[in-house]
Amino acid sequence: MKPFEKFPNHFKKNIRYILTDIDDTLTIDGRITSRVFSAMERLEHVGFHVLPITGRSAGWCDHIARMWPVIGLVGENGAFYFRYDFRQKKMYRRYIKSENQRKRDRSRLEKIGRDILQKIPGCRVAADQKYRETDLAIDFCEDVPPLPMDQVEQILRCFKDSGAQAKISSIHVNGWFGTYDKLTTTILLFREVFKVNLNEVKEQVIFIGDSPNDAPMFAYYPHSVGVANLIRFRGRMEKEPSWITTRSSGNGFSEMVDILLH
Repeated sequence: MKPFEKFPNHFKKNIRYILTDIDDTLTIDGRITSRVFSAMERLEHVGFHVLPITGRSAGWCDHIARMWPVIGLVGENGAFYFRYDFRQKKMYRRYIKSENQRKRDRSRLEKIGRDILQKIPGCRVAADQKYRETDLAIDFCEDVPPLPMDQVEQILRCFKDSGAQAKISSIHVNGWFGTYDKLTTTILLFREVFKVNLNEVKEQVIFIGDSPNDAPMFAYYPHSVGVANLIRFRGRMEKEPSWITTRSSGNGFSEMVDILLH
């Protein structure tokens, strides 16, 4: 990983899209600061398309699509994308699975969740679970004392042993049924919203993240960036980003924006 402060000018001038994780990439100790929000507004004002790509719940994503300076977002690790049209005052919700499929998946995930809570003391179902439509989030450090990484990986194995997909974020282990992930739904969003093939414009994209569930994005984009707190997951990711900031979390995101717009 190379320091982002050395990101070349001839790359900067081609960037049009900023894709970003949320937790511990935009947040600092769980909160969005004015500096981070201002950085997103600055990007929007000069013509960049800002798109959060997150594991957060549908309820959160509805709020973000309406109230943040973003053009849309991918949520629940690729289960859908939401986009709010401010002119028409209309929310577009594009799900990968039908409502009936999502209902069936939820009952299967509830059983897996009960098994996980029995086997691994100290974890719990995430506080935002009631606002989720497609996945199960198990909290290992957001509202509970941090669990050792070997126990976090045990949660991951419980999902996978039950036939579910699962990814570790900086705060949750998310499990779901389906072949989608953050990347596949981002490709769909670009095709349906921007009317472009993402593979043909990925040199115009920066993706910034902080944890193992961002690995497919790090692998796909030439200009992938990690905030400095990503270092704690070294050796636990299938693919690391090409660049890294010197600062952590939201301060690292703001650092990246300052360098990009300089």
